[in-house]
Amino acid sequence: METRRILLEGAVTPVVRDGEQLVAGDGRRIAIVDAIHLPPVVPSKILCVHLNHRSRVEEFQTSLPPAPTYFHKPVSSLNAHEGHVVRPDRCEWLNYEGEIAIVIGRTTRNVSQDQAWEHIAGYTIANDYGLHDFRDTDAGSMLRVKGSDTLCPLGPGLIFADSWDPRDGKRIRTLVNGEVRQDGSTAEMQWDMAYLVADLARTITLEPGDVILSGTPANSRPVQPGDVVEVQVEGLGTLRNTIVAGPTPIRDDVGAQPTVSEEVLSTALGGDWEFRGVRGPRR
Repeated sequence: METRRILLEGAVTPVVRDGEQLVAGDGRRIAIVDAIHLPPVVPSKILCVHLNHRSRVEEFQTSLPPAPTYFHKPVSSLNAHEGHVVRPDRCEWLNYEGEIAIVIGRTTRNVSQDQAWEHIAGYTIANDYGLHDFRDTDAGSMLRVKGSDTLCPLGPGLIFADSWDPRDGKRIRTLVNGEVRQDGSTAEMQWDMAYLVADLARTITLEPGDVILSGTPANSRPVQPGDVVEVQVEGLGTLRNTIVAGPTPIRDDVGAQPTVSEEVLSTALGGDWEFRGVRGPRR
């Protein structure tokens, strides 16, 4: 079963997918291609694991920590299927990261890994965009890097956990303008969905609708205004977004400014940048 949230005649409406149509509780129908999508869930928080896919670890020629580490995306970063992802003016290093999002089904606290599976409502697709221009100043919190407006598209729908199991090697691909850029699988995840839920729930109460992003495969790279980015997950569908240029520049009269440095370039370009000592703020 797949549920979605759309704007139907101006109202936020939960719908169920029926083939290529979406059906509201009162029987109204709309073709999927004509629907205005909203994020399929309304989380109180969005928690994200840093490294989890082995291909990503190998790409950066690093190693996994003994346990996962996490960051947080504010709910104001939420976006939806077919939504526009904004790259602010004066910023250049906006990277896609195709992922699977875990959606919590009931209040979860202090559960075992086996119990955690029962607390997952289902799964949707995410694109964990990163604005690496701010990596030099926000590398610890990742707040602006990962939490700026529009940088968390989810969708198009929520697939219930009893009809989709990530443990049997589901394929994850990210395409830019129709060209495959990322190609991975849940089989290469170091920590599975239940582990992430149980780990976080040791100290954080997870509420129904909360989202956990489970990590991305190798080959996250920058995209440009006009690019169409699709994340395809086997059995979950396709999440599609278009990159657009922000209409106003990042203000330069407050705060740390966008930078281009070895850290920014190596992260944005996958660790394959030959450092040339490029540093400093971008004006």
